[in-house]
Amino acid sequence: MAEFLYRLGAGAARRAKTVLAAWIGVLVLAGAAFALFGGTLATGFSIPNTPTTQVTDHLQDKLPEASGGSGSVVIQTEDGSAFTDAQREDISALVTKAAEVDGVENVVDPFATEADRAAQAQQLQDGQAQVDAGRAQIEDGREQLEAGQAQLDAARQQAEAAGAPAEMLAQLDAQQEVLDANRAELDAGSAELEAGAVQAEQGAALLEMATEIRTVSEDGSAAVVNVIFSETQMEVEQSTKDALVAAFEEPVDGVKVDFSSEVSAGVPSILGVGEVVGLAVAAVVLVVMLGTFIGAGLPLVTALIGVGIGAAGALAFSGVVEMASVTPILGVMLGLAVGIDYALFIVNRHRRQLKAGFALEESIALANGTSGNAVVFAGATVFIALLALNITGIPFLGLMGTVGAACVAIAVLIATSLTPALLKLAGMKILSRKERAAVDKDHGASAPAGKPETIPAKPMSTMRAVLTVVLSIAGLLVIAIPSMDLRTNLPDGSSEAHDTTQYQAYEAVSQKFGEGQNGSLLVVADLPGNPTEEEALVAQGDIARTLFDQEDVVAVAPIGTSEDRTVAAFQVIPDEGPTSESTQELVHTLRDLSPIDTENGNVELGVAGTASGNIDISEKLSEALPIYLGVVVGLSLLILILVFRSIYVPVIATLGFILSYFAAIGGVVAIYQWGWLSGIFGVETPGPVLNFLPTILVGILFGLAMDYMLFLGSGMREAFVHGSPARVAVMQGFRAGRSVVTAAAIIMVSVFGGFIFSHSTMIRPIGFALAFGVLVDAFVVRMLLIPALMHLAGDKAWWLPKWLDKILPDVDVEGASLERRHPHETGETAEGSAGMPGPSADAGASDGVSARR
Repeated sequence: MAEFLYRLGAGAARRAKTVLAAWIGVLVLAGAAFALFGGTLATGFSIPNTPTTQVTDHLQDKLPEASGGSGSVVIQTEDGSAFTDAQREDISALVTKAAEVDGVENVVDPFATEADRAAQAQQLQDGQAQVDAGRAQIEDGREQLEAGQAQLDAARQQAEAAGAPAEMLAQLDAQQEVLDANRAELDAGSAELEAGAVQAEQGAALLEMATEIRTVSEDGSAAVVNVIFSETQMEVEQSTKDALVAAFEEPVDGVKVDFSSEVSAGVPSILGVGEVVGLAVAAVVLVVMLGTFIGAGLPLVTALIGVGIGAAGALAFSGVVEMASVTPILGVMLGLAVGIDYALFIVNRHRRQLKAGFALEESIALANGTSGNAVVFAGATVFIALLALNITGIPFLGLMGTVGAACVAIAVLIATSLTPALLKLAGMKILSRKERAAVDKDHGASAPAGKPETIPAKPMSTMRAVLTVVLSIAGLLVIAIPSMDLRTNLPDGSSEAHDTTQYQAYEAVSQKFGEGQNGSLLVVADLPGNPTEEEALVAQGDIARTLFDQEDVVAVAPIGTSEDRTVAAFQVIPDEGPTSESTQELVHTLRDLSPIDTENGNVELGVAGTASGNIDISEKLSEALPIYLGVVVGLSLLILILVFRSIYVPVIATLGFILSYFAAIGGVVAIYQWGWLSGIFGVETPGPVLNFLPTILVGILFGLAMDYMLFLGSGMREAFVHGSPARVAVMQGFRAGRSVVTAAAIIMVSVFGGFIFSHSTMIRPIGFALAFGVLVDAFVVRMLLIPALMHLAGDKAWWLPKWLDKILPDVDVEGASLERRHPHETGETAEGSAGMPGPSADAGASDGVSARR
């Protein structure tokens, strides 16, 4: 690989303008593909075969009008007074207009609904009065019948005793028939009346259980317009939502309108002010480290081109696959961060070689073959870790990993092809004037051939190493403590900024109607057999009563039944909001009720709705996390054993990654769930952590942690192989690599940190988790903990079983063998690779740890 990259770098330098034009052409093609084939991005998430999706699919077959997605429009008077008649009429007109929007199944007029409910209550009251009056009439009729029967019986007895003629007895029989007919008619009327009474009682009971489900607040100052879409929640087009919002744009005097997150949550912008600030900080770091604007600008240019290709290419597929809005943004975050860092490693190596007297094209080729080789290996670890997200079996998470992996792959390709071309076009201006003057004066002086340059260093004291280990681990464990209280879910309207319409709508519903109305559940019951209308009604009442009797249920209302009356749907209002623990427990409680034993057999229950779906997704992700973490840890051990030819180093490096990971999760929980430092990070309403963040963080943080371990650890290994004592080699490798790793880590933190202040509630915690995770891993784990642990291990840090040493291939990440094949034309060797100590192995030096032993 090193030899191939050497030739690639040399070829790119010779044809610099062609390479630049080719990459710009790829960028244009990606943009054109996006313009031609790009579709809409989803603002929600779904996982197939969860309990919620199964119920939703079942509803689509049996009760399609209840299976569509839903949202709400919250309307309030500005002064808090009750709506006037004129305002009600204007609002109803807007509702009628909204119902005509393409993709909207139904829009419920809140005032008409409340009027209907009041009418139903009055009808039930009148019906009950009629039932009572009918019962009294039937009772009077029965008394009259009984009196008539007694008289007839007495007359028959007298007639029979007196030997009355047959004609008289026939008259008595005729009178008996009339009485029997009247009795039958009375019984039929009584049965009909009782059937009506049962319906009235069931209706009254259902109405009572639905008392808290209001569309107009008790004080008459707020109303909720419920919207039912034709498609499921995930399939609602953004154009439908925009048209719905536009339908309510016509102002109503004294009234303000807000929209729930299901309606107003749009696609977040890829780059905002915070992201630009992060790039500006990265540019400052590059200028400080490289000393020239050209040198600082080159990694930024390559990263932006790579991000443009990756983001546009990903979005071009959004018309074919269901892609969440956060997916391309994640690719942008990764593409910017690794794109800048990977180019930096190669540019830094090239600059050091130029200052050592290398010719321009010779230096470009060698930098690409050595540091470029390390970049390819580092990028491969990130690529594999992200691509491995597909093993979770969660489609949207796998797609995120695939897009992120593609952006990383593009960053590697650009770093190893476009960077050499731009270095050739920049020429010696990649160095500052002062540095160019020094090169001209020294005329290429460098270290003598065959004598690798070493960095003078003294090993740290054992006491310092022990204190560093104890304090580092203790500090990381303390930071990780909040991770034990991790709760995950998708953000709802309460987590949005307080000046957004989503938050205003959520808060208005909570205050005027109860918090549970923001997270209503859809319960679906499968009725056994082929129930009659009366049996279905009785079953509805029984099921509703069972649901209503559960703890944390505020209200229950039937939504409808299928044409064959075998499926009934209910709206259930929980006591608290959609992301609360009690609502999560309630979902499981309702599912555990199934089957319900009724007079007509067992009734199976299912739970759906947005809140239920988000709970299912969170639990599915939590189940997949340990498996994915285990895969990544195993992958980490294998890669590091291959690179460092050691058992101890991979183990401590992997354990360090685990500490970094849980520390990052602890920081996220403390800020975004507990609300610590909320004012600094703009967390206005703390709540559960974004449910896919812990999983996505594993893949990304692992890849970046391995990058820094590679650039620091391989320098230590190289120094040890070249004859330095183990503890001295630790400091030599550390000092050689610390500047470039420090700059790379600061750039990563700056880029990721820029996303902390994104307007999207999903992006902010991801940006913080990555920024904080890189900060902790680079500066605490890689630069403090790992060197201290390696010092304490001494020579044993590089122990490897002989049988394993024989079968492991020589990866040569640092490119030492390449330098031997392509020595400096003056016979002198260049200073070591970026992020590694100055030495490169001479022809006689051993290239393996086993030879060192």
